[in-house]
Amino acid sequence: MRIDLHTHSSASDGTDTPGDLVREAAAAGLDVVALTDHDAMSGWDEAQQAADEAGITLVPGLEISTRFHHRGVHLLGYLPDPTHPPLVRELDRILEGRTARTPAIVAALRGHGIDISEDDVRRESGGSVAAGRPHVADALVRRGVVADRTEAFATLLSPGQPGYVNRYASALEEMIPLVAAAGGVTVLAHPWGRGSRSVLDAGALAALKDLGLAGIEVDHQDHSPVDRAELRALARDLDLVVTGSSDHHGLGKVDHDLGVNTTDPEQYERLLSLVRP
Repeated sequence: MRIDLHTHSSASDGTDTPGDLVREAAAAGLDVVALTDHDAMSGWDEAQQAADEAGITLVPGLEISTRFHHRGVHLLGYLPDPTHPPLVRELDRILEGRTARTPAIVAALRGHGIDISEDDVRRESGGSVAAGRPHVADALVRRGVVADRTEAFATLLSPGQPGYVNRYASALEEMIPLVAAAGGVTVLAHPWGRGSRSVLDAGALAALKDLGLAGIEVDHQDHSPVDRAELRALARDLDLVVTGSSDHHGLGKVDHDLGVNTTDPEQYERLLSLVRP
């Protein structure tokens, strides 16, 4: 059984529709795929219909923007009740932060002499409810300012760069129990990628497990072989579920093909066993 527990569609910053993403997952030989768009659950229905038609198992999820010790940390939530009022309210607040940030980023870039408009970004984001920096990056690519999203983030959109603007994100310590209250389970996404290692050490992971954290995403393209070995050992010591995934974004990311990393079936079953009705 081949299982990929972290993918994105055009409902956030992927380039495939939820249905196309699921069909591509089936064509890639996956048996199980999780749709984990940023801060949004709007793609679940379309993805489920495609999964039923393709004969593949869909795990509805999302990747939630959080902060922990002043660092951005992404939290994967699987199978929460999408109507749970406190979760819906908090996700709405996060999405409002995303929406408000786009004009500020555009203004910052224009102040840096870059010809880009909010309309350029809207054309790239399409119907996404989670418009964000990747769509700004796509607009910069189309304008010929940068070659790809990677260059856009490295030179313009990351912290310390001219186009970076902060936004609201939930406290990680509050979001883990909130997802649990909605019946879901949580896994830290790429915990040692993108600068998060400085705050997610063994002590922090133990404390987060006490709050209800179920697992950590070990096999991810942002993790070196050494990172993976150390994280796997930590997961074993802390009795955390180990997952692996592609973090697929369609054409939005290179080297993140569907199924490039997968989750062991026993770990997947263990994760499902922690879901509350």
